[in-house]
Amino acid sequence: MIDLTITQALEKLKSREISATELTRAYLDRIEKYGADLNCYITVTPERAVADAAASDARYAANGALPLDGIPIGMKDLFATRGIRTTAASRMLENFIPEYESTVSQKFIDAGTVLLGKTNLDEFAMGTFSKTSYFGAPVNPWQMEKRLTAGGSSGGATSAIASGLAIGGTGTDTGGSIRFPAAITGLVGMKPTYGLCSRWGCVAFASSLDTPGPIARTVDDAALLLSAMAGHDPKESTSANAEFHAHSAVSPILGDNRKLRVGVIKEFANVEISADMKRIFETRIADLKSMGAEIVEVSIPNILDALAAYYIIAPAEASSNLARYDGMKYGLRVDGVDLIDTYKKTRAAGFGDEVKRRMIIGTAVLSSESYDVYFMQAARVRRMIADSFATAFGQCDLIVCPSSAGTAMPLASDLSPLEYYALDLFTVAMNLAGVPACSVPAELAENGLPLGLQVVGPRFADMRVLQLAKHIETAAGIDNRPTKIMGK
Repeated sequence: MIDLTITQALEKLKSREISATELTRAYLDRIEKYGADLNCYITVTPERAVADAAASDARYAANGALPLDGIPIGMKDLFATRGIRTTAASRMLENFIPEYESTVSQKFIDAGTVLLGKTNLDEFAMGTFSKTSYFGAPVNPWQMEKRLTAGGSSGGATSAIASGLAIGGTGTDTGGSIRFPAAITGLVGMKPTYGLCSRWGCVAFASSLDTPGPIARTVDDAALLLSAMAGHDPKESTSANAEFHAHSAVSPILGDNRKLRVGVIKEFANVEISADMKRIFETRIADLKSMGAEIVEVSIPNILDALAAYYIIAPAEASSNLARYDGMKYGLRVDGVDLIDTYKKTRAAGFGDEVKRRMIIGTAVLSSESYDVYFMQAARVRRMIADSFATAFGQCDLIVCPSSAGTAMPLASDLSPLEYYALDLFTVAMNLAGVPACSVPAELAENGLPLGLQVVGPRFADMRVLQLAKHIETAAGIDNRPTKIMGK
C-alpha cells in the first residue's frame, strides 16, 4: 500500500479493496520503523490518525465519502492544528498548542484526509536545508546512507512523502521552499498563485510572499491536494476570489493540434548549473518541441536581481511578523529583571541563529536611514520583475526552467549564509511576482539522484502549469515509489 499514489489509493478505497484504517496503519507502522532515522516529523499523531481513518471507513460504508476520504497526509508544522502542538520548528513555540484550526488544515479535514502528524521544517520556514530546525534536520531518503539534505524549508514534508511516511502533504513556499525540496527528492511540488490558498492560521514568515501549496509523488496527486486547499477565505485579507478544481486526472495540454508556446528565460542561460541539469533541461525541452510545442526565448531582465530583492523584502517582513514573540502572550518566556530584560532574554533563547540574522537584517533595512536606499529599491525591483513576467507571458504561454542548479547536497555541507541563499536563485523570482510554479521530476542524474524542472505560468493559470508539468513527468518516467527509493 505504501507505493500507491493518492489517485490509486482513492480507487482502492472506493472499491473497498482496502480500508482507510489498513492504509493508515501501514503508514503509522512505517513511521514507527523509519521516523527516527529520517527525522521528518516533529509530532506524530497516531490516535488522531486512527480516529480519522475510522471516520473515513464509516463514510465509505454509508456511500457518503468525501473527496480525499482516508488519504493519510503530513501537515507542515507551520499550520495551526487545534489541540495539536504547532511549533514552527522553533524553541519559541516548542509547546504551543493552538485553540484554532488553520484554513488549509480545516479544508483537509473537510475533504476527509487522515492526519499522520506535523512535518519538520526550517525554523519559521527560514532556510534551505531544514538545518535551522530546533528539532534537527530531516534526511533525504534517496541514498540515505549519505545523509543528504531533503531541502528546505519544507524538507520534512518531502522526506516523509519520498520515503513513504506520508502519501502527500502540505508545504509553504516563500522563496522556493516547496519547489527546491521537491526537486531534490524526486517529487512534485506546487507553488500556487499567491492568494489561491489561504494563509490564515499559518505561522507567518513574509506575508506578501508566503504561499501554501501541495507536495505529492505525481502531478495528478498534487492537483487533487490543491483542489482541497484552494479557495477564497473571508478571514484572510490577501485571499483571492478564485477557485481550483481537479476531480480527476490532469488532462494533456499538448496534442490534438493544440499550439503551445513554451518560453525559456534568456538570463538563465549563463547561470552555472551542473552538467546533468544542463543535459536534462535540453532533453525535456526537445521532448516538448517534438510534441508540438513552440520553444521561444523570453527575457526577464531583472531576474538575476531577484535574490537580492528577496533577501531585503523577506527579512523586513519577518522582522515585523516575529515581533509578536515577546514572551508576553504565548510561547517561550524567560523572566528578566524588568520588562525589557524579559523581552531580550526570551527572544535570545527562543530564536535560532538564522532567524536572528534575518530579523536583524530586516530591522536594519526598515530603519529610517535605510528604508529608501534598500527596502524601497527592492520593492521597485520586485515590481519590475512582475512586469517582466507579464510581458514574457505575452510572448509565450508557459515558461520552463531548472528548479535547482544540481542534486541534493550532504547535510554536513559547510556553506556560508550567502551560499545557502544563492541556492534559491531559480525560485525566488516567482514568489516576488506571485505567479504559479510547479517543480516536477525531470530525470535522474548520473549519481542516481533526482533533478526537477519548473513550469511557470501567468497568475491563476495553475491548471495549465500542472498540465505541462504532466507532460514532463510522463517523458521523464522517474520511478519514485518509496520502496524503490528506500530499497525496502
